[in-house]
Amino acid sequence: MNAPIAAELRRAYAGKRVLLTGHTGFKGSWLALWLRELGANVTGYALAPDPMPSLHLAAAVERACRSVIADVRDLPRLCEVLREARPDFVFHLAAQPLVRLSYEQPLETLQANVLGTAHLLEALRRERRPCAVVIVTSDKCYENRERHDGYREDEAMGGHDVYSMSKGAAELVVSSWRRSFFPAARLAEHGVAVATARAGNVVGGGDWAKDRIVPDAIGALAARRPIAVRNPSAVRPWQHVLEPLGGYLLLGARLAAAPDEAARASEAWNFGPRSEDARPVRDVVDALVREWGSGSWEDRHVPGAPHEAGLLRLDVEKARARLGWSPRWRFEETFRRTVEWYRAFRGGAGADALAELCRRQIADYLES
Repeated sequence: MNAPIAAELRRAYAGKRVLLTGHTGFKGSWLALWLRELGANVTGYALAPDPMPSLHLAAAVERACRSVIADVRDLPRLCEVLREARPDFVFHLAAQPLVRLSYEQPLETLQANVLGTAHLLEALRRERRPCAVVIVTSDKCYENRERHDGYREDEAMGGHDVYSMSKGAAELVVSSWRRSFFPAARLAEHGVAVATARAGNVVGGGDWAKDRIVPDAIGALAARRPIAVRNPSAVRPWQHVLEPLGGYLLLGARLAAAPDEAARASEAWNFGPRSEDARPVRDVVDALVREWGSGSWEDRHVPGAPHEAGLLRLDVEKARARLGWSPRWRFEETFRRTVEWYRAFRGGAGADALAELCRRQIADYLES
C-alpha cells in the first residue's frame, strides 16, 4: 500500500476498540494480527478454532486479542459482548465459508451467513452503539452468468449453490437494515456507518479449510504425491489474503471519517485482483509446484460433482477511484508469499516464529 494510506490506517486504528467476529478463522486471524500491529484493542467473537492445524492456534493469535468463544446465532450473547466491548469499529467475518460444505449443511450455512449477519446488525440496533461497521460477504454473492467482464457492485445478487445464495441474501439483509435503521442520510443521528465488502478467492499462509486448492495442494506436495485438481479450467480472482484485508481496513477508516465521507462509503465494495490475475486453477497449481521446487498435479474432475462456478471476476474500479485502494501483489508474488509461510510451518517453526512471519508479511505489504 502507498505510504499515505498506511499512515491513514495507523491513525484510524491506534488505540481504538474493535469487535472482530470470526477471529478464529483464516481471514479473521490475519486481520486480528494486523489490527494489533496498528495498535487497536481487539475483541474477537467466534466459534472455537478448528483443531490443529489452524492459523489461529499455529500463530497463537489469541495473544493479539481478547477472545470470546460464542456463536453469532446467539443474539443475547452477541448483544452482551457488544455492550462490553464498546467498539469504535466492527468487522463481521464470522461465516460458514465453504461452497462444497453448503451442499452438506444447507440450513447451517443459511443460519450462520444470513441470520448471523442479521443478528449482528440487530445487536447494533438494540445497543445503539455508534461505530463503523464492515460486513464481509463474498464475490459469489452475484448472480454469476459466467461472463468475462467483472461484476460491479450494483449488479444483481444471486447464487447457484446455497453458500453463494447465502452471501447474496446477507447483502440484502445489510441493505435492508441500513435503509430501515441506519440510513446514511441520518448518520449524524444514529452514528452507525455500515458497508459491505466482497472479495475474491483469498490465499495465504495458514489456510487449512477442506476442499480448498491451496491447502489441498500443500498437503499433497508435502506428502510427495500428485495434487488432485477438480476443475483445472475454472477461473477465479486469486489474491493474497492481505489484499482484501487492506481494503476492509481502509473502508473502515473511511466509515469512521467525517459524516459526509462516512455516508458516501456506506455502500457495497469489491476488493479483487487485477483482471489479468484472475487465472485458471491450473495456473495456481503450476505456481505452487514451481515455488515448492518439486511436485506435479493431475486432473481429477468427477462428472456429476456439486456445481462450482467456472468463471468469476470482479470489477474493482469503484474502490480504486473512490477509496484509493488497488491490489499490490501480483499473482506470482501472492503464491511466493503463500508457499513461504507453509514452508516455515512444515519446517517446524513455532508459534512465535509464525506470528513474526505474519507480521513481516504485513509490513512488507504495507511498504509495497
